[in-house]
Amino acid sequence: MREYDIIIIGGGVIGSAIARELTRYKLRVAVLEKESDVVTHTSGRNTGMLHAGFLYKTGSLKAQCCVEGNREFDQVAKELDVPFKRTGKLIVGFTEEHRQRLLTMIERGRANGVPGMELIDRQRMDEIDPSAGGNFAIHCPSSGILDPFIYTIALAENAVKNGAEYHLYTEVTGAEVIADGRHVLHTTKGDFACRWVVNSAGLRSAEISAMLGIPGYVIQPVKGEYFVLDKKAGAFAKIPVYPAPTERNTFDTHATPTVDGNVLVGPNSFNVVDGEDYSVRQVGMDGLQESGARMFKHMKREYYIRTFAGARPKRIDPATGEIQDFLIERRDEVPGVINLVGIESPGLTSALPIARRAVNLIREKEELIPNPAFDPIRRGVARFHEQSREEQARLIAENPDYGEIICRCETITRAEIVAAIHNPLGVCTVNGIKVRTRASMGRCQGGYCETRITALIREELGKAVTDVRLTNGDSRMFTGYVKGGEQA
Repeated sequence: MREYDIIIIGGGVIGSAIARELTRYKLRVAVLEKESDVVTHTSGRNTGMLHAGFLYKTGSLKAQCCVEGNREFDQVAKELDVPFKRTGKLIVGFTEEHRQRLLTMIERGRANGVPGMELIDRQRMDEIDPSAGGNFAIHCPSSGILDPFIYTIALAENAVKNGAEYHLYTEVTGAEVIADGRHVLHTTKGDFACRWVVNSAGLRSAEISAMLGIPGYVIQPVKGEYFVLDKKAGAFAKIPVYPAPTERNTFDTHATPTVDGNVLVGPNSFNVVDGEDYSVRQVGMDGLQESGARMFKHMKREYYIRTFAGARPKRIDPATGEIQDFLIERRDEVPGVINLVGIESPGLTSALPIARRAVNLIREKEELIPNPAFDPIRRGVARFHEQSREEQARLIAENPDYGEIICRCETITRAEIVAAIHNPLGVCTVNGIKVRTRASMGRCQGGYCETRITALIREELGKAVTDVRLTNGDSRMFTGYVKGGEQA
């Protein structure tokens, strides 16, 4: 049985942020993640927005953590080498009813501490982004866009650098407390023991909460579908464009440029039973085409390159069905458990503020000794296509693998793919390489490079062709050979 001081269940953006914060102290920290990577579910299936904090009830944890996370993110992105742009955001309106909702939103934003929000007219909108729909808008300059894949991966890699251990493909199946008060977690990879358990299981957080002795919470997965638009469309998108909020204070379809130059249009929003079913529906995509065109004037079918879906784990009141605030708790009657339930949007923006609050709950019960070796800096692999011609020549001279292009659409080199294959978390799927390098995210969506990435994984890790996976489980890239070829 493997033993740690603290075990975190769930390695997404929240779990990885908590792991990083805990490595600031002299602790043995482990993260148990049931999937092949840390960005398989909600953390990697979202809009990639750095939210400002004006949508949430004043005084709520969502509002507090969002504003706190927004303010610090320039420094966080610098420390962790995360692609990030503070673009601002437009929330557009068409009618007088929309105008009143926007004015209410400005008042809430100011109460929450969001700086610089103002109502602007169409002329000012055209100066900021003429591709945006609407007759008037709120301009919120503190909003931004980031790479949610790299942010989550960077938090995890920095945690590993500082001593945390990640166990992938490790699903928690049961839990018990033994005689000395320690928790034993039963998993698909054996048993783990610890003094503290942190539940950061996202879509499964209510299930894990009950397993740890705190029943009664209800998670409603809310699914959203998206279009990914080509960089040709991205040339017209300068700033995220959101519609005026609905009567329930939520947003419908919006158009958001990505840090890499694409545009995401979505999400729609509907309740589902299975939050991990990421199929998309034709009726949903038809609806996005119509609603997206109101936000982004260049919503053309010729720009569509991919669809995807994600799900948010909303905590709801079982009696009324109302959506609840973030939950971060410690209960005296269930010692040694830090419970996080219903961490949805703006969880990406709020990850480190949430992590600090979770760690503080532990610190209230025991002294945590600072780790003098903690290093907050994480450096990613240099992106070849972002370098100057002179720097590209220098990289090729030092490592000829920079001279071989594996992904033509995104200009990703062999050197970048090899570095990603040998990542600190030990992720070795094709999708794992994709989210670390952007290989296969371009116009052809892997038509050219996926087989080459598969070959490099085989070559670098000595795997049989039938052992290379796209994502998890049985998602084999190849099942065998044909026409008398080499045997697996």
